[in-house]
Amino acid sequence: MTLFSDPADLHSHRVRLVLAEKHVTVDIVDVDPLNLPEDVMDLNPYGTAPTLVDRELVLFDSRIILEYLDERYPHPPLLPVDPVSRATFRMYIYRVEKDWYGRVDTILAGGKAAARARKELGESLTASAPILAAKPFFMSDEFSVVDASIAPLLWRLPYLGIELEGSASNTFNAYAARLFKRDAFAKSLTEAEREMRL
Repeated sequence: MTLFSDPADLHSHRVRLVLAEKHVTVDIVDVDPLNLPEDVMDLNPYGTAPTLVDRELVLFDSRIILEYLDERYPHPPLLPVDPVSRATFRMYIYRVEKDWYGRVDTILAGGKAAARARKELGESLTASAPILAAKPFFMSDEFSVVDASIAPLLWRLPYLGIELEGSASNTFNAYAARLFKRDAFAKSLTEAEREMRL
């Protein structure tokens, strides 16, 4: 199995985190998204990272990769077993991508829209703090793919210039500490991601 991964990208980071949680042996090839190797261009019609190659199978959407890994390597399970809970967790992942990842992309692009996206992301995170206070992990007692999607975002908050305040800050700091102390999280970090926190 080979993962072509952008060492600074949220989507690649969450795939690396799930691979580490599952203890999957994988060759991780760091790629520059602006200068992708021909291998990736041949495999992936969209020319994006992450791109996962498992024998004859090629996957290039991070959400699909996460679900594939959870089904291919069922232990530990990172999605619930029953269909209703599983669908609910998939909706949480969709909302993380739509509401939070989309704003990160706007912030990183810079320009006039970045300041507004930074404010909106901070407000959206603050509004979700009570949900995180209820359980050790996102709406669950166990680490899930939702947490694997949120952890890379929380790691980047200082880099993005986002500082939460008050009780929301305390809630997120406690939640982030639980995520960041996991062995898999430490293994998922690239050098570029470590530098984001220096």
